[in-house]
Amino acid sequence: MRGRFGGVAGRFDRMGVLVSGLTVIALALPFASFSPNRILPGEANWFWSALGLPGAAGLLLVAAGTVAVALRPPSLYLRLAASLVAILALLLLAGRAGTVLIPPDNPYARVSPAAGFWVMLTALLLLMTDTLSRMQPRPALRLVLLALVSGGLAAVLASGAWDELSILKEYGSRADAFWREGRQHVALAFGSLGAAALAGIPLGILCHRRAKLAQPILNGLTIVQTIPSIALFGLLIVPLAWVAANIPGAQAIGISGIGAAPALVALFAYSLLPVVSNTVAGLAGVPASVRDAATGMGMTDRQRLWRVELPLAFPVILTGIRIVLVQNIGLATIAALIGGGGFGVFVFQGMGQTATDLILLGALPTVLLAFAAAIVLDALVEWSKGRGTERTT
Repeated sequence: MRGRFGGVAGRFDRMGVLVSGLTVIALALPFASFSPNRILPGEANWFWSALGLPGAAGLLLVAAGTVAVALRPPSLYLRLAASLVAILALLLLAGRAGTVLIPPDNPYARVSPAAGFWVMLTALLLLMTDTLSRMQPRPALRLVLLALVSGGLAAVLASGAWDELSILKEYGSRADAFWREGRQHVALAFGSLGAAALAGIPLGILCHRRAKLAQPILNGLTIVQTIPSIALFGLLIVPLAWVAANIPGAQAIGISGIGAAPALVALFAYSLLPVVSNTVAGLAGVPASVRDAATGMGMTDRQRLWRVELPLAFPVILTGIRIVLVQNIGLATIAALIGGGGFGVFVFQGMGQTATDLILLGALPTVLLAFAAAIVLDALVEWSKGRGTERTT
């Protein structure tokens, strides 16, 4: 088996076999579902009925090209370009399903991508990410690719190709609310991250300088991290409600038992452990010889901290910030349960109405935002590592 499927010397690329298998499975699954309205369950449509003859031929061409470049990759750059083109084509074909299936005189009908679309999209994303991991592109190229993918997705949405799909119809009736909750989601995720960085980095420095304090502080933060998120959100309602009722001016600045305040406090509490622990690890990783050299140059403890230790520890600290941001973008969804707003509003509304596309309207932007944040911060971490290496040489 290894000789047939293993590595460069084998006959087929191992990841390519998995991608090809998922692509073939996708063709055997329903590509889109049609419902006469948003309440009734959808009726499955395979790709030949959902796309019409030209669209079905296009999907088969996408599938064949995917299998070809996956099993026997001609070059990594061509493989990456093929995966990006295939993803764009698949998105356009999903939009075509809406125009093919919806009768022109039925404004209430709904068409949604079905399992075949999602499985094929998963296969193409696996192909793209596997190719990128092998290429190991520089941080700048990663950011360029992120911009290209974001631009392509924006172009598909702006072109109107998806206007007949149910998720865009859900967005059309909630556009103002979508952007309002989007701003709230970003404010919760980045606001809690900023507060955690301001408090956690000094706390990490203190733990590094005072070893006796490190274990109790880290243990306490670990206990907070083990509390389920929804439980922590609930636990904060009573004390914050008391603060709002008994401390003058608390309500005026937005503190209350429900809403953004308990959500922000909970996200802040969850953010502290990664920031503090990574700050401690980063400072502990500074070579003793570098500290001795800084001391030999006549630097004070404060000068050594700001000019030597923190710059060298910065990549590790930034890794903790990356963990926190991606985590908080996801956790901010739950804030909607206590009136905190964010994309979770659509997720829980959709669950209550059994409306899958309304759930996706909240879930997909959350996933895309977390994905983009991870790529940007990964690039910054690698760039800072290179800068740190230059400082030590």
